Amino acid sequence: MKLVYRGKTKDVYELEDGNYLLKFKDDVTGADGVFDPGANTVGLTIEGAGRAGLKLTKFFFEKLNSMDIPTHYINCDIENATMTVLPAKIFGKGVEVICRYRAVGSFIRRYGLYATEGQELDAYVEVTLKDDERGDPLITDEALEMLGIMTKEEYKVLVDLTKKIAKVVKEELAKKDLELYDIKFEFGRVGEDNHIALIDEISGGNMRAYRNGQSVDPLELERIMLEE
Repeated sequence: MKLVYRGKTKDVYELEDGNYLLKFKDDVTGADGVFDPGANTVGLTIEGAGRAGLKLTKFFFEKLNSMDIPTHYINCDIENATMTVLPAKIFGKGVEVICRYRAVGSFIRRYGLYATEGQELDAYVEVTLKDDERGDPLITDEALEMLGIMTKEEYKVLVDLTKKIAKVVKEELAKKDLELYDIKFEFGRVGEDNHIALIDEISGGNMRAYRNGQSVDPLELERIMLEE
């Protein structure tokens, strides 16, 4: 297999059959040793984070596939921390989609004049460009279309899918007395018809969750979610 991309939290390999293999790492995003799912730098390495993230990703992707919500997931190997996925074409050089249920993180940093920490939000969706150099800037549907990254119709599908998938995650977390504050997704065009599908992962590393008002770190979240 051929290495095609070395990422912050996972590496991507091309397989001989045309599918791809994602190798999960123990690195998580953040700064100064503090976890932050919205950060665009690796902040710390947590032993076992890759395998734990993959276990939760497997749980959610298999659930979404059973609900006929489109994803790129095929199967995974927990022991080797790898996931086999369908090839997907990313939007531009990559976009990230965030669904927010509470005002925390970069939302407060931007809108603190109007919002209060932890304020409830109604599944608010933001789209940002993956661009470390420019701090992953927010972008509107109009600009996305003007720049040839995606059409307004694709943007609408993206937002609808984001809300639908975030609701599934939120409801599953609630079963374990966890509250989802926000979650970050990635999407791509998959298959001959270029339908929009969820790609990448759904793990503790790309969401903020709280229990009894206290932030739950990625490994602890994954342990709580996957315990019998």
